Amino acid sequence: MANRRCVNSLIGYTRAIFFSYSPFKSLETPIHLPILPLSDSPQNLTSKFYQIQLNVQANYSSNFCRHFSSGRNDSGNEYDNDEEVEEEDDGETSDEEADAGAVSLSNQKRVYSLEEKENEAADIGYRVIGPLEPSDRPFKPFEPAFAVIQIGSHQFKVSNGDCIYTERLKFCEVNDKLVLNRVLMLGSATQTIIGRPILSDAAVHAVVEEHALDAKVIIFKKKRRKNYRRTRGHRQELTRLRITDIQGIEKPGNIGASKPVKEAVKKPVNVAVAA
Repeated sequence: MANRRCVNSLIGYTRAIFFSYSPFKSLETPIHLPILPLSDSPQNLTSKFYQIQLNVQANYSSNFCRHFSSGRNDSGNEYDNDEEVEEEDDGETSDEEADAGAVSLSNQKRVYSLEEKENEAADIGYRVIGPLEPSDRPFKPFEPAFAVIQIGSHQFKVSNGDCIYTERLKFCEVNDKLVLNRVLMLGSATQTIIGRPILSDAAVHAVVEEHALDAKVIIFKKKRRKNYRRTRGHRQELTRLRITDIQGIEKPGNIGASKPVKEAVKKPVNVAVAA
């Protein structure tokens, strides 16, 4: 089999020389190639074939170009294969670069305009006024009034001075002043106002005190007889708000000051009389 392969490759090589290139057609004296006996070993045939190839390349190097009539991947197509491999490698690197670019784009934070920030905050139910100044005195004494507000999808009943935890609010930092404008109900000792569904003239003022994480929650999943167990942990991001004022309802005066002060009444002391 090895001898047959060598002979077939040599025949294909000579056909390509004599039938494909014009310089060989105009030769007056034919080229005499040595006869390779089939009885030689494969190593000898290979060495002789390689020597013939070197001689032809040396004599006709100026007009020589590798060409094979057969469709097999012989030694002459190694360069083409290398080029194809390099092109495939380039394609792989380009895909990797594209993936890296996609990851970098996904890691980049979106830049919001001022109008977009205000619209998204209004959809959640708040509005950022600005940072708390050192000269501000937002905290007031307790007032006997309450409000039911909605932040996102949660509702809270708050009073002046209360502290509530909500899901992390975007576009606000610690010590920022907020106006919670989605008020559902107001109430006091003398009156109650219910919105349909919200009260347009009411507002609740608050201050951002902290952005924190809630306690860890363990999520455990299991499928019996499937060797499937997954344990995950989650900590929800929270924002702590301090309610400073409730507007939109008449608040009665200080309940402690309105109560009359009872005078101390001395009880008569019973004195034991000796018999």
